[in-house]
Amino acid sequence: MIDEIRRHYERYPYPRYPLLASVRPCDTYALNLDALYARFNGTLPTSAARRILLAGCGSFSPYPTSLANPGVPITALDLSRANLRRARLHTLLHGRFGIGWERGDLLDPAVAAGEYGFIDCFGVLHHLADPLAGLRALERRLAPGGILRIMVYSKGARRGAESVRKALRLLGVKDLPTVKRLLRRADRDSRLGSYLQSAPELSFDSGIADAFLHPRARTYRIDELMALVGETSLQPLFFAHHGTLPDVRAEVERLRRAEREGDSEPNFVLYLGRGTAGGCGLAADASLMLNPALRFCVKRLRIARDVIPPRLGRPNPPLGFAQKRFLRRFLRPVRVSELSPAERERALAFLDLLILVSFRG
Repeated sequence: MIDEIRRHYERYPYPRYPLLASVRPCDTYALNLDALYARFNGTLPTSAARRILLAGCGSFSPYPTSLANPGVPITALDLSRANLRRARLHTLLHGRFGIGWERGDLLDPAVAAGEYGFIDCFGVLHHLADPLAGLRALERRLAPGGILRIMVYSKGARRGAESVRKALRLLGVKDLPTVKRLLRRADRDSRLGSYLQSAPELSFDSGIADAFLHPRARTYRIDELMALVGETSLQPLFFAHHGTLPDVRAEVERLRRAEREGDSEPNFVLYLGRGTAGGCGLAADASLMLNPALRFCVKRLRIARDVIPPRLGRPNPPLGFAQKRFLRRFLRPVRVSELSPAERERALAFLDLLILVSFRG
């Protein structure tokens, strides 16, 4: 089956963004290693943990990850040469370097060996024959205190796609031209038509192929996902899908209710940690700094109002002149003890959103 999946991505590199498509540095703030590590360990990463692994990098993610982490060694791992080739070309066109490229299976311990402070495995585990083996393979690669981000399909979010996949299997349809022809015939006012209009990835061939022709796609209920994580020593840190609650237990319960009541659900995005020591918040002996990925948008000459996309599932406040002026103070680390009570209260909101980062040392 793994060869079948490899062939799928050799034929349909995913995602298929235009090579000149760019992102702003501030769009990548949730991928910054220093910010993530410090939030859950209270220190900046050790030299041994200053490495990033993209486990199933696809054709795009090395570019925004390298933009978020200039100077940090990144390993981009994928089964598909076509994905790696396109991802490499995209990074070169945008002047991003310092990335190591590896083709292979994340279950192979000889591939992407070593320990990493941050591993991103977005949209991969649900394609594996044994997701638990995949999760354990990632766990073994995490440095102590390391952070892992995963995304897996939820049953609710994939209900439309799975209905189409089932119908195509029953019809014996396995080729993209036939799938596209059938989809074009869907009534725009039907349930299928509404689903097709609401899924932007279906606007390009590789998106259609990934949604409907992938050799394997598993979906999860929230309890199934938490049971999977519970088979490892990884700690659930926070969910980051749209509309999430900041507390993990509260979000799990909210998702359970949504499943029982048939409400719409997102695909699950979850950050996990390996032996994280806990953050230091606004402790008097801590320092605060701006998330490095946000430096450009608060520079003195930029007076325009910026809106940072909610990559952690909760809305970010618009950054106008006053907010940027406050945040510019933290371009270099500032001791919490030097802040007034009002400044600490103001900083706390930005700390919760990963805009500011707290650390000792």
